[in-house]
Amino acid sequence: MANFAKPDVPRFSVDVYQNEYLPEGGREVNAIVTVTATGGGTIGKGPGAAAAGRRPSAAVAVMVDCSGSMDYPPTKMRHARDATAAAVDTLRDGTHFAVIGGTHVATEVYPGGGRLAVAGPAAREEAKRALRRLSAGGGTAIGTWLRLADRLLASADVTLRHGVLLTDGRNEHESPDDLRAALDACAGRFTCDARGVGTDWEVKEVTAIASALLGTADIVADPAGLAADFTRMMETAMGKDVADVALRVWTPVGTAIRFVKQVAPAVEDLTGRRTEAGPRAGDYPTGSWGDESRDYHLCVEVPPAGLGREMLAARVSLVVPGPDGTAQNLGAQGLVRAVWTDDMTASTAISPQVAHYTGQAELAQVIKQGLDLRKVGDFDGATAKLGRAVQLASASGNADTAKLLAKVVDVVDAATGTVRLKTRVAEADEMTLETRSTKTVRVKK
Repeated sequence: MANFAKPDVPRFSVDVYQNEYLPEGGREVNAIVTVTATGGGTIGKGPGAAAAGRRPSAAVAVMVDCSGSMDYPPTKMRHARDATAAAVDTLRDGTHFAVIGGTHVATEVYPGGGRLAVAGPAAREEAKRALRRLSAGGGTAIGTWLRLADRLLASADVTLRHGVLLTDGRNEHESPDDLRAALDACAGRFTCDARGVGTDWEVKEVTAIASALLGTADIVADPAGLAADFTRMMETAMGKDVADVALRVWTPVGTAIRFVKQVAPAVEDLTGRRTEAGPRAGDYPTGSWGDESRDYHLCVEVPPAGLGREMLAARVSLVVPGPDGTAQNLGAQGLVRAVWTDDMTASTAISPQVAHYTGQAELAQVIKQGLDLRKVGDFDGATAKLGRAVQLASASGNADTAKLLAKVVDVVDAATGTVRLKTRVAEADEMTLETRSTKTVRVKK
């Protein structure tokens, strides 16, 4: 384990959990890499916090769906206004911010003029007065909202840029390619949390937005819960201290990386997001960090070696962009090893951490497969997949997911995964299970 700290940013540490022993001819090395950041957030959160320490360097854009469907029921728009006001109240002093109204076009609600406001008592009150003018009408083109947010956030000389996006419907007024192009353009420029309110939105659209922009996705089935959710989201955003942290993985000649996945607090495959970082090294984006810990599953293919041989299979470190644009190493480092042995007990043992997160990744996969099969009427296939999900959730102690599954299936025997599909399932329950399917529980070390 190694760690690093500098004033006003978290101290990062890296721990590696693996069984480094391979049988003769063995080639696959698996390791769980735990990255922990501590000691950040020194100025606290909320109004007035800037006076307690360093000057904040953050910008936030809140994108509020104002399409016609937000008027059904009429209270939905009121709750969205209240939630946005709550988010504005949670901004720490000095944070740059803007509110965007989203329909088939994107509109600057506050402050306007292609600029950002700076949070303080007067700006918060002005913003909340502007929110009263929000009304529903028009279509939905989320890509335009994201592009406007990107332009506004880029106008601030800050290190942390964050978006919050709320929608209640499907992205019907632009093509999927247009949305994907917008996400590609915004990726790496700001992080974004996405929320679906009610049950008329598309889970895969909202989760894809959060995934591409390294944020969180969730459902708020009852609009009355929006204010509390927005407050929690903004508190978390205000607790971030360092942006654009990348997991740098170096591997020696002859090795190949099979995959790099975040596995806690949620499953996110980072393999395809690699950017080359010099000879045999690649960077995998992890977004912004405050005081928190995350786990990553690294799988490396190594060349076979003789008994008694050992090698460094991978070196994992953390980097951020430096002032001159080159990567700055945060000093935290972990080593992944491979040792070939004829000790069958050693070489066949599975690391508890690797086993746990392999099961959590499978859990997320079979939930999505089961729900997709249920939607197309393959009830036998859905029962098998969701039964396996129940079995995995029970074995791993993922109580939250087990509770969500129990709203979709009747559990006969959790240990064996014996279930029956419920004949009637509330749409909100099914969408909640799908949206939260990637959330994991930490391994008990």
